[in-house]
Amino acid sequence: MSELFKADADSLEILQRETCFKGFYRLDRLRLRHRQFSGAMGPEISRELFVRHDAVCVLPYDAQRDEVVLIEQFRVGAADKSASPWLLELVAGLIDKDEQPEEVARREAVEEAALELGALWPITQYYPSPGGSDERVHLFIGRCDSSNAGGVHGLAEEGEDIKVHVWAFEDALQAVKNGIIDNAASIIALQWLALNRAEVRGMWV
Repeated sequence: MSELFKADADSLEILQRETCFKGFYRLDRLRLRHRQFSGAMGPEISRELFVRHDAVCVLPYDAQRDEVVLIEQFRVGAADKSASPWLLELVAGLIDKDEQPEEVARREAVEEAALELGALWPITQYYPSPGGSDERVHLFIGRCDSSNAGGVHGLAEEGEDIKVHVWAFEDALQAVKNGIIDNAASIIALQWLALNRAEVRGMWV
């Protein structure tokens, strides 16, 4: 295995940072230099950075029934490039200042799917788009009872209109394979569950 780059305090030099836009989200422009693989400092470059809260995504899983709970909602980011911008996704929300990721997972499960989660199984943390955003996603599987899940939920004051679906795990995995589910968090969580389902069911059934 080849050696990875070892960053230190001198590997990155921020020359200037300005806020270009600030609303619910923020857009900054940075002028910077960073060390190159040769060991030398590279030239000055300019980068725009989309600054936003970290996020939590959770896949509710009923190990007894081998079912997952997914939500469907309109996503403006898919409007120009998809036949339908109503996407099938995980329960998700942004982390407020004083919240732990596990708290967000439980809160959003209630708000978006009317589900009370049991144990939470951390999958991973990752950057969904580090070339232009500082957002980091905390990804979980949450133990649930899917027997009464369904309906339309969400906070009206936030314009949420969220439909809850209960699918057999194999059907959800097939939806990843055929492109019906095409967002990163859902793909990662369902593929992780495919690899670890025996262990999860051994703990939760």
